[in-house]
Amino acid sequence: DRNMTLKKPSISIFFPFLNDWGTVGSLIGLTIDTVQKYTDNWEVLIINDGSRKEDREALEMIINSFTRLHLVRGATSRERIRIIDHKENRGYGGALISGFKEAKKELIFYTDCDAQYDPRELSRLLQKLDNSTGMVNGYKIKRNDPWFRIIAGRVYHYLVKFAFQLPIRDTDCDFRLIRKSVFNPSASSGRTGVRLYENSGTICVELVKKIDHFGYKIKEVPVHHFWRTSGKSQFFNVARLYKTGVNLLKLWWKLIIKKEYYS
Repeated sequence: DRNMTLKKPSISIFFPFLNDWGTVGSLIGLTIDTVQKYTDNWEVLIINDGSRKEDREALEMIINSFTRLHLVRGATSRERIRIIDHKENRGYGGALISGFKEAKKELIFYTDCDAQYDPRELSRLLQKLDNSTGMVNGYKIKRNDPWFRIIAGRVYHYLVKFAFQLPIRDTDCDFRLIRKSVFNPSASSGRTGVRLYENSGTICVELVKKIDHFGYKIKEVPVHHFWRTSGKSQFFNVARLYKTGVNLLKLWWKLIIKKEYYS
């Protein structure tokens, strides 16, 4: 914990939200409770990616409850917690791009709204961060999913790790802490800021590959993975798997063959 006590960081936290009203409230609460142990300079963004009207209204009620219960130190929830609305669904990648763009603080933490990760383990990421690290990526200690998802996940992991030469053990673990500066060009270091374009789940491959390509150090920490408590995966159906395969092939051609990292 020494690195984080030297200087209190400012932290943006965001969650891609698509009709996940059943889990988002507990995630926000647990994350706020965790981040306030490290800093008073934080914000929470909910990236509402074209959710149903009733789910958007439920999200509004949940955020209002934080004000009534006075769970946020030093400011009202309206100053701390913002909803970024997409009128139409932009896909998982589109939601992440909005989150990285709208985040105002020096560190950015994001995870999914399906409650398969424990946001209190943000502490593990923060404790691993040092001045030379651009991203701290979680990896699943044990995947708690149906057997077919576990198998498909392993196949996907080894495929993209080999094809894209990725330096981490779990590209599919959406539990990440990233420096905002990773996305901004730096004249002093000569590094180019990472720009993202993928609208689908393949954005995770694009993100990891570009962060590594531009010379930012990546660290990894083990995190727990839990059974999905509500909703269902948007990924595991034939049409989406086919689309993901096509998107991966296009991304591989772009990054590995053509070496186009700037567009």
